[in-house]
Formats: sequence, C-alpha cells, structure tokens
Amino acid sequence: MDGNVVFALLLTLFAGLATGIGSLLSLLTSRTNTKFLSVALGFSAGVMIYVSLVEIFVKAKDSLVAELGATNGYWMTIVGFFGGMVVIALIDRLLPKLGNPHEVKKVEDMDVEPDNAEYTKLKRMGVFTALAIGIHNFPEGIATFASALHDPNLGIAIAVAVAIHNIPEGIAVAVPIYYATGSRKKAFKYSFLSGLAEPLGALVAFLVLMPYLNGVLFGIVFAGVAGIMVFISLDELLPAAQKYDETHASMYGVVAGMLVMALSLVLLA
Repeated sequence: MDGNVVFALLLTLFAGLATGIGSLLSLLTSRTNTKFLSVALGFSAGVMIYVSLVEIFVKAKDSLVAELGATNGYWMTIVGFFGGMVVIALIDRLLPKLGNPHEVKKVEDMDVEPDNAEYTKLKRMGVFTALAIGIHNFPEGIATFASALHDPNLGIAIAVAVAIHNIPEGIAVAVPIYYATGSRKKAFKYSFLSGLAEPLGALVAFLVLMPYLNGVLFGIVFAGVAGIMVFISLDELLPAAQKYDETHASMYGVVAGMLVMALSLVLLA
C-alpha cells in the first residue's frame, strides 16, 4: 500500500478516535472548561471554513476546469459543493430520530443522580447518540482521507480540526451511558466505537473511490468535501461553541483558526 494512503488512513483514525478523548474528559474530570471548549470549537470551525473556501474549493475547480473546460468545470464544482451540503443535511435530518449527537453536555451533568425511571431512557439515548455520531462521522472520514491523500499538510490541518470537534461528541455519548449504567468502561467503549466510523469512511473511500479516481471524480469529491465541512461548521460547530461561550471566546477562536490555517498554507506551500 502506498505510503500516502497509509498516512491518510492514520490521520483519519486519529481524528475519529478523538471521541475517546471526550469520553475520558467526561469520566476523569469534575468540571467542564467551557471557555477552552468554546475557543477550541470556534478554532475548528475557523480552520474548516477557511480551508474549504480558500483551498479545497479552488483545487476542486481547477481539477474540473482542466478536465471539463471553464464553464462546465465551474458548474460541476458548484454542484459538488452544494451536493456535499445536501448529503450532510440529509444525514442530519435523520439524526433526531436516533438521538442528537451535538446537544451540548457538561461533565457536571453526571453529578445529578437520575431516578429509576430514567435509567433505561438514558442508556437508550446514549446508545442512539453513539449510532448517530457514527453515521455522521462516516462522510467526515471520507473528507479527511481525500484531503490527506491529495495534500498531507492540508490533511493534517483538517484532521486536527475534525478531532477537536469530535471531543464534545465523545462527551455526548459518555455522559448518558455512565448515568444509566454507572460503568466508566461501558461509557468509554460506546464513545470510542462511535469514532471508528471515521476511519471506516476512509477505508470505504480507499476501496471504492481509489480505483476510479481520475481528475473529474477527484474534483467532485473535493468540492463535496468543501461543502460538507462548511455545513458542519455553520450548523454544528459555531452553535455549539456559542452555547458554551461567555465572552466572545468562540469568535476569537474562529479568527485564530482562520489565521493559523492561512499561515500554514503559505509557510508549508
């Protein structure tokens, strides 16, 4: 297997398993550092938005224009970009039926002891949240893998951003599971497993897309990746960051994420 492929798969694995970090934070600490979480989520959104619109969209357009001509290439880039948004939006429409993976939860929530009637409900919520996160992380895995395969430096930036946004998802799984079972081991296990959908998405991309990866398919996939990441940032990361926010920390995080991404693209070019 090519070294770039192995590197891309490992990056995606790292991003996915960050849900386990969120689980550990919820199980090993007594209070949530809301200011840090707000800045971190904003930073992740800033990285994703900047790199999607400035780098990934442009590379997708260049690839499609080279293959299909200026007009058709640009139109296909737009179709791919908004197609990515539609895919992730459809997934999000299904998630409320399974559980809400992006509902903000804090470690302190575990201090409140549920009554007997709530135990089954809480465990079900935790399991369904894990399933919902798994479904949601699948296309994120494809996005991280495709980016890392094309440009390792770009892949590292995206993997870090995805990993940061997976941390509160790990908390969202672990808190209700621990509530319901009293088992830290089970809470960590479900949270850890939900993150494995990310490398699974990368593996499917490798097995299904790689044999057919030409200029057109690469451009469409890359445009879709840009759309997915912009949608995730606007629909999930920024609202979650602001829910934790107290003093505009999330917006400072967004600006910092954009600045770091801009500098890294220049310095590592």
